[in-house]
Amino acid sequence: MALYQDQDRLLLAVDCIIFGFDEQGLKLLLVKRAFEPEEGKWSLMGGFVQKGESVDEAAIRVLYRLTGLTDIFLEQMQIFGKIDRDPVDRVVSVTYYALINAENYENQDIKNYTASWFPIDQKPQLIFDHDEMVAIAREKLKQQARHQPVGFALLPQKFTMPQLQRLYEAILETALDRGNFNRRIKALGILNRLNEKERAGSKKGAFLYVFDQSRYLELKKTGWNFEIN
Repeated sequence: MALYQDQDRLLLAVDCIIFGFDEQGLKLLLVKRAFEPEEGKWSLMGGFVQKGESVDEAAIRVLYRLTGLTDIFLEQMQIFGKIDRDPVDRVVSVTYYALINAENYENQDIKNYTASWFPIDQKPQLIFDHDEMVAIAREKLKQQARHQPVGFALLPQKFTMPQLQRLYEAILETALDRGNFNRRIKALGILNRLNEKERAGSKKGAFLYVFDQSRYLELKKTGWNFEIN
């Protein structure tokens, strides 16, 4: 311990960028800060890393505290460590981004944090450097969604092809040709069509699909690449 006694002490935090998706598009889950500095302003969900936990465990704890959800898509993004990023003390933050199906998300604990979903393009200004965190996370999601099937984490277990197309249009921020998109997705061989239809908004209805995770993992072992252009 003597080797470290003359070194500066820093606070280590985690901040979680929580994305969701519904029929209106890509969304961001934010909380209203309940203490100074910046009390009453919108913020990402975060907290300090405790002595008895790893950084990943801290992020999982923070997410569970807000959403009540476990076993969700969660990935470490990058470290934010500008000297003056927090006006109270020197705080280094490890950021994570999480993907949640917003329509299925229900938790009464959300009221304790004055949390709310915001359309990604209509979010309020956030505290500290949280806007920068969101911008970087959104770009990472866009790039990752092209090469990995991470987008399925934002959908219900059963979904239609129009829902899937709207999701990718929201993530990629561009319109996609319906026929080309359907052919490309189906050619990947990782969707199973069910003998069920979603009939909301149409008498004919649209077939429901599920993502075949085991098939995807098998294909990945062979060197096969998931790619959406």
